[in-house]
Amino acid sequence: MKPTYLEENSNFDFSSAAIQDLIEKISDGNDSDSPLAFALKAYYYIRDAWPYNPYRFSLIEDDWKASEISTHQSGHCLDKAILLISVLRGKNIPARLGLAKVKNHIAVEDIVEKFGNDVLVPHGYVEIFLNGKWVKATPAFNKTLCEKLKVEPLDFDGVNDSLFQPYMASNDIKFMEYIEDYGTFDHVPLAYMFQLMKDTYPALEERQIELGVVLNLSKL
Repeated sequence: MKPTYLEENSNFDFSSAAIQDLIEKISDGNDSDSPLAFALKAYYYIRDAWPYNPYRFSLIEDDWKASEISTHQSGHCLDKAILLISVLRGKNIPARLGLAKVKNHIAVEDIVEKFGNDVLVPHGYVEIFLNGKWVKATPAFNKTLCEKLKVEPLDFDGVNDSLFQPYMASNDIKFMEYIEDYGTFDHVPLAYMFQLMKDTYPALEERQIELGVVLNLSKL
């Protein structure tokens, strides 16, 4: 296992005051939690404390710091993955970022309408090293949103992968489908993520959008 999955970097800045405060809130004063116990607390806290918002997507490197993301009132799947990775590394629990292309992603109706398909790129998840193995977790969709959409919130037990969010469509239960997995990363590969977006959404090229701006994906 790479030592970088434990290390602080410009994205996972867990020694910052903001992330240390977040770790303290999650721990609730209990420094004796096992890695599994803390990972579960962190997953549920981050899943529910930041309402899911897929429409703000920054192409500015400095915006991809956990300490910066923690100041926002909501976040998309990547934002919340970064927060989870940061607090885990801050407690000496190995964690890394996973990227994927998915279909049937919930709560992205405006993106589907603008881009003409139900493929979302990049979708972010987290891999956590617990009890001798890597386990996948997806803290994207907060419980309140799931209740509003009448879907079950995605739980995580620290043992089994937690990836496939169900949702209701035309009275049928469907699940978010992982079309392609781009692998895992010890940092946030912003340029690579932007290239994946341009390859999937021609509108970005047509509008000559480049790195260094903040996108509102509902208004492209």
